[in-house]
Amino acid sequence: MSYPKAILKHKEDRRIKAGHQWVFSNEIHSVEGTPAPGEIVQVFNASGHSLGYGFYNNNSLIAVRMMDESFQGNLEDYFRTKILSAYELRKSCYPNRDSFRLVFSESDRLPGLIIDKYNLTFVMQVNSAGMEKNIGIITSILVNDLGAQNIFTRNEKYFRELEHLNINDTVYHGAEGIEIISDGTIRYEIDFSNSQKTGFYFDQCDNRSFIRKFCGSKKVLDAFCNQGGFGLNAVYGLAEDVVFVDSSRTELQKAQNNFNLNGFQTEHAFIESDVFDFLEACAQRGETYDVIIIDPPAFAKNKKSKFSALKGYEKLNRMALSILRKPGILVTSSCSYHISKEELFEAVGIAGNKLKKNLRLIYYNGASLDHPVLPAMPETSYLKFAVYFNI
Repeated sequence: MSYPKAILKHKEDRRIKAGHQWVFSNEIHSVEGTPAPGEIVQVFNASGHSLGYGFYNNNSLIAVRMMDESFQGNLEDYFRTKILSAYELRKSCYPNRDSFRLVFSESDRLPGLIIDKYNLTFVMQVNSAGMEKNIGIITSILVNDLGAQNIFTRNEKYFRELEHLNINDTVYHGAEGIEIISDGTIRYEIDFSNSQKTGFYFDQCDNRSFIRKFCGSKKVLDAFCNQGGFGLNAVYGLAEDVVFVDSSRTELQKAQNNFNLNGFQTEHAFIESDVFDFLEACAQRGETYDVIIIDPPAFAKNKKSKFSALKGYEKLNRMALSILRKPGILVTSSCSYHISKEELFEAVGIAGNKLKKNLRLIYYNGASLDHPVLPAMPETSYLKFAVYFNI
């Protein structure tokens, strides 16, 4: 079968040959044929050499999102192979879990598609025209091959608008509801009727369990606690006292529900507050902690906001360090792709120097194993997670 052709400008094939999956609109010399958004095109370099196939969208800055060489003309075979391969990878990483990120977009060679699995409920973010056009194939595979009982979307307006796609969410199979999931040791109640993103932040699961080793008999602060993931792991790690802080009453109530769901008895408090205000109040009254965990939302959603974001990270870490005991542990994260790990390290370093803290970086990690990184695409590596020891 022949497809419309997207022919690149001279020397614009280098990233694709290196393994990057995006062709930008300004890299295309011409398009032969009239492919509609979401349809397949064959990509050629300026010398006429085929670079493979991808999903085209003339309405997007990312004009082509590439598939890999396993595509041989049958889209259903391609999607089934990729989804089942992704499932096998996750089960090899987490053999005792039934909930995880099943598909991570370009990293699983399904560009613009995110699927999170909650037992037999599958929640999708469909962020590209190619995935939107083939949603019927995707849902059929989830039902017939993975036994999905419920399938629906929790799309992000920002990404859908970039692709000129409708913003509406859709239930494709079954219904929305409530799921009780486990990260292997701790259970969480996920109410999809009022959840953020797809319902749960799987990207921090491995990091949450990692911090347990520092929390035994310690007073712990979980700032930006959301559904309580870090704080609950601190409790599981035998912390003496855990304080959960979030500005959202809804998320704080979820954290409290999850605390009760697990039958925990540790001394604790759930505080509805802006985190910056809470840290300042702690400093004023001399309240300190052995372990402080700060996991804020993205401060830099684009390059334009990068400078102010770095200032925000420096201020946040400085305020946290001001109430950290000595010795103590600072756990800090950034989910802003536009902030590099070196820039996060610098922000923490500046914060520590201003307070004359003697910090040592003792651990660094990215996202959990169900968020694999495609080596040629730095865009697939966004989460930074660092643990510092205050000597």
